[in-house]
This record gives sequence, C-alpha cells and structure tokens, in this order.
Amino acid sequence: MNKLLTATALVALLAPAAMAQEITEFNIGILGGENAQDRLTSQECYRAAIEAELGVPVKLFTPADYDGVIQGLLGGSLDMAWLGASAFAKIYLTDPNAVDLALTKQNVDGSTGYYSIGFARKDAGIASMDDAKGKSFAFADPNSTSGYLVPGAELAVKYGDLEQYFSEVKFSGGHEQTIVGVANGDFAAGVSWADGLGNWEDGYNSGALRRAADAGLVDMNDLVQIWQSKLIPEGPMVVRSALPQDVKDRVIKLTADLHETDKACAYGVAAGDAMDFVPVTLPEYDGILAARKLQSN
Repeated sequence: MNKLLTATALVALLAPAAMAQEITEFNIGILGGENAQDRLTSQECYRAAIEAELGVPVKLFTPADYDGVIQGLLGGSLDMAWLGASAFAKIYLTDPNAVDLALTKQNVDGSTGYYSIGFARKDAGIASMDDAKGKSFAFADPNSTSGYLVPGAELAVKYGDLEQYFSEVKFSGGHEQTIVGVANGDFAAGVSWADGLGNWEDGYNSGALRRAADAGLVDMNDLVQIWQSKLIPEGPMVVRSALPQDVKDRVIKLTADLHETDKACAYGVAAGDAMDFVPVTLPEYDGILAARKLQSN
C-alpha cells in the first residue's frame, strides 16, 4: 500500500513536468478594444490560473490591432484567444484547421448574443442615426464584428454608401478608442458592443461600454444610444488545433468552470456580468462566415 501511495504521489508531482515536455510555454492573444495595460490587468488572474494548471510559463500578448491576434493564431505563435465572430471567420476562411472552437459567453439571461450599439454625446443633438448624417463616425477595427462588419452592413443597407452619408468615416483602432473618442468629441458618433441587458448608465451588464464605465473612462450619463443592430452571436474562445489534446482539454475545462471557481476573474474575462462560458459550434457562425465571404468578394 505504501509503495502504491508513493507511486501515486510521484505521478502527481511529475504531471506538470510531463506537460512541460509537450509544450514549453502557452501564449494567449487578447484582441484590441482597450489600452494594452488594462487588457493585461483584466486578464492577469486568468493567465495565472492557466499557468498553474499547465505548469509552464503563460504569457499574454496585446497586439495593436485585431489582425495581430488573427495572424498569431494562424502562424502558431499564439495558442488561444477570445475572438469576435468576424475575427474567427477570417481565421476559418483562411485555414479551417488552424483553431478549434471551444466556448462562448452566456449572458445572465441565458442568451449567447450581443449587439452593436450606436451612440453619441448627449449634448451633441444626435438622438438617432438619421441625426448623425453629415457628421463624423467611428468604427473600431476592420476585423471587428460589432465594431464594423455587422453595423457597416446594416447601416449601408439603410443609408447607402456610408462614406457619402457621414462627413467622414474612421477606424478608431478599437472599441475603447471609439467610446473615449465620442465622449471627447473626436467623433460625433460611433459603434461599440454590449449585451443590451441591464442599465444604460452602467454600460449594460457586459461589453466594451461596461468595461469603459467600470474603468472610469466615461460617464455613461454623458452618452446616448442612437442605434442597435440585430442580435450578433457571441465570439468564441479558440485554441490552436495543433496543441496536445490534453493541453486543450485542461484550458477549456478551467475556463468553463471559471464562473464557479473564481467569479471575479470571470468578470474580467467576460467584460462584465455573465452567467457562464458554454460550448459553441461552427453552425452558430454561419451568418458571420457568409458576411465575411461577401466582404472579401
């Protein structure tokens, strides 16, 4: 019995070492949307938890734009990321075998969708997208779902060529830049993302508006919502397909359990209040894949 216990204990002690022989590090990419330091801070607990689970160094990477994360996953320099649906679609259409779909965010009402939200300063006299005609407008990033792909398509259907409809159309570089830019008067209006649940003055329950409000970057009472898209599927957490299966399984399980094991950490990963992280499959992104195909034609 003592020999059995000793052997069991030895296996437990060697497990991280065995893992380290399969991978020597694990790299996480974080999409743009807020400044790099805030991205690192909100994800540090998550990084540390994965590092403890895998027994190898885990690093966070915050490229300047969405494409930095996309190319990192395609090239194998990044091992996982939480993506927007449009960013995932670009990866899948480039190489369908590059990443495995894993999880998505489940909202407090059980839904797994969110919205692109159009907004302006309350004192700008813009109460609707019609009022924004002839004024400057900000999208986030060309690879952002809620910050460009969906609102760009929906608004173009209604208003035609957006370069003609607005006085100028700019890419701010990320959701935070759009939010702060509108609040500061750099853009008359713009779009960002939110789950659409809860209160406007809080930035809704989760999303870029909530994260900006939590960080004290804006007072939501100074802003007004002027538009809302159709429901968009929540973006996925993906892992690099070529990773050892055990590595993928461990990281996915840790993340799926995060709301139960560390709710405060889950809040940072989910950009606000959420119910859980749940499995997601390819058919949920059929519409986004089709939209990206049309955009590339």
